[in-house]
Amino acid sequence: MATPQKRLLILLAVLVLGAAAGGYYYYKNFVVARAEEAPAKPGAPGRKGKGADPARATPVIAAPAKSSEFNIYLNGLGTVTPLRTVTVRSRVDGELMRVAFTEGQVVKQGDLLAEIDPRPFQVQLAQAEGQLARDQALLENAKIDVGRYRTLLQQDSIAEQQVATQEALVKQLEGTVRMDQSQIANARLQLTYARITAPVAGRLGLRQVDPGNIVRGGDANGIVVITQLQPISVIFTIPQDQLPSVLKRMTGAEKITTEAWDREGRVRLATGALITADNQIDTTTGTVKLKAQFGNDDGKLFPNQFVNVRMQIETRTAVTIPAAAIQRGAQGIFVYVVKEDQTVTMRAVKPGPSEGEQTAIESGLKEGEQVVIDGVDRLREGAKVQTAAARGAGTGAAPKPGAADDPSSKKGKRRRQEGG
Repeated sequence: MATPQKRLLILLAVLVLGAAAGGYYYYKNFVVARAEEAPAKPGAPGRKGKGADPARATPVIAAPAKSSEFNIYLNGLGTVTPLRTVTVRSRVDGELMRVAFTEGQVVKQGDLLAEIDPRPFQVQLAQAEGQLARDQALLENAKIDVGRYRTLLQQDSIAEQQVATQEALVKQLEGTVRMDQSQIANARLQLTYARITAPVAGRLGLRQVDPGNIVRGGDANGIVVITQLQPISVIFTIPQDQLPSVLKRMTGAEKITTEAWDREGRVRLATGALITADNQIDTTTGTVKLKAQFGNDDGKLFPNQFVNVRMQIETRTAVTIPAAAIQRGAQGIFVYVVKEDQTVTMRAVKPGPSEGEQTAIESGLKEGEQVVIDGVDRLREGAKVQTAAARGAGTGAAPKPGAADDPSSKKGKRRRQEGG
């Protein structure tokens, strides 16, 4: 027989089960049903009520495909290289008396750079001139004796051998005189070398030796280094696959225009022309060296400077679109084309070379077709869109994607519809 405590527990359990069953019945038949019948709020995520608009247009920015002349460039990395670099050395040994240049100075060919002590060479010149004068006097005396001996030979007063000996002496002295003259020329040349002049025009570097030092022709550092800056060249590389198009242009009469840009590719430093191509391909990198020449009148190009080189190969007429319209996916390279019914379709295209923000399309697109350049991440095949022109295409600034769906523009209308 159950005790009063057990009966009380059983009664409480029955009441709890009854309350749970009643709560479940109320929730199932009243709360859930009313929630399903209630209209969903516009814009509420994940709610499929009567207020949802599955055909709502996605705002995007579109731009037309244009047909225009398109310049095709080849890009390469290059180094500025002087046409001539000369280390100025002394051609004679002696004390450096004076330096006549300033470091960094721009000099012309023939300008005086330094002077070596000329006194030893002046002494050598004086000795050679004295020796020449002595030998010339001996030569004149020998010639007079030859004349006398010939007269005596005609008178049969001396032997013929004596006359022949005197004539040989004259020839010997003539050779001595010519040797003395060459020694004088050499002494004058050494004296000229005591004045060191610029062999080429260019910009001087740092001074390598100070006045008062003994300089020699075999010094490795020399006195100063001259680099020619005007004109100046740039040596750069391009892939070997692009070499045939370059060689084809080089055979024409017109030179290939070449531009030198700074390291970041933002500032154009100089404009020149392609001069030549190397005669072999580097097998380690698969590239070939090209050489371009620039006037460098403003001095923006400096030896060993790193530059980006742009070389115009040809100009063709092509359909161009902004590079932002080109998309890449598992299906390949494509663009979203806006059709007349304001829906988009995916179109496979074959892009060509690029220039700035424009890319040439070789196939897959026609002139005048609208392509989506902003808002692509919200699109799918057949999606309905609301297009806005790209910035600069109309009279005013183009609205950003989503501007057409500004809540502030519909707030009052929504409130009136809801009875607010």
